Amino acid sequence: MEKPITVREALAGSDIAAFRERLLDYRRRDIFTRPGDGPAPAREEEYWEHMLRLHTRAADNSRFLFFVRDGLDIGLALAVIYGSEDGKCFVCDFCVYPERRGGGTGNLCANALIGWARENGAAYFELNYGGDERRLRFWRRAGFVENGADEWGEPLLLLPPEGEVPFTVEELQESDHWQLLRLENGFRAETGEGCLDERAQERLLDAVRGGRITFFAAKRGSRAVGICSVSRSFSTFGCSDVGVFDDFFVEPAFRGRGIARKLARSAQAWCSANGLASLTACCAPCDEGMYRALGFDVRLGTTYAYLS
Repeated sequence: MEKPITVREALAGSDIAAFRERLLDYRRRDIFTRPGDGPAPAREEEYWEHMLRLHTRAADNSRFLFFVRDGLDIGLALAVIYGSEDGKCFVCDFCVYPERRGGGTGNLCANALIGWARENGAAYFELNYGGDERRLRFWRRAGFVENGADEWGEPLLLLPPEGEVPFTVEELQESDHWQLLRLENGFRAETGEGCLDERAQERLLDAVRGGRITFFAAKRGSRAVGICSVSRSFSTFGCSDVGVFDDFFVEPAFRGRGIARKLARSAQAWCSANGLASLTACCAPCDEGMYRALGFDVRLGTTYAYLS
């Protein structure tokens, strides 16, 4: 009977050097697999130098980990445990060495990583899977679920936190702009739109800073799990300011917990407090019942648009 798999952290210089070689070899072999698709060596070195900087910073360090069985290293993982984000463990890289694969070894290593991270302060887990169906199936077996996209548009998987924590809603702060971009890309991916490029991101954030659009974030601890927005304009019909409700999105892993209602009520209360005469929502016919249940119960006709 094989011995259990344990996790060993690379701390000494020689161990870190060995980790680097194995990590870069894994990324060249398993991540960039299409001919001519691999990044230049300089870019991979830049990736390693970035991770090394994270390894030595004061908090939220990257951790260089080896999986060990029978005294031998059989794989590796690179992860960051963010104490500043309620114990999020972001798994940057995960690999079982080719000669050690098979017999469920990958699943055992994933379980060992999750156990080790929880012992070291992790409360939940997140990773990019690059749209790779094989990786998606692998991490689903470990309990991960598809959960939107990150601020660069890469699809995310989440192993949700355990336990109930109250969800709160607040007006979005500038320190959470990166979370806004993450949720916007998740919203766009779900509706079949492309992710925000750098120019679009800057235009969006300029609109927020300029007060042309106000976002509300639903949070579980410090993690934003949902958003909605109010765009302000002037109505000549009522000769007053009015609002348009938009960007209504809750991460899939956190749906069914009343977050949508909290977001809608916060936006409606903000409009009342700020003198907006109405808040309108445009939606597909299949969503009409949901919006009526959220308080958008006055029909104002049918909306048509010219898209330039």
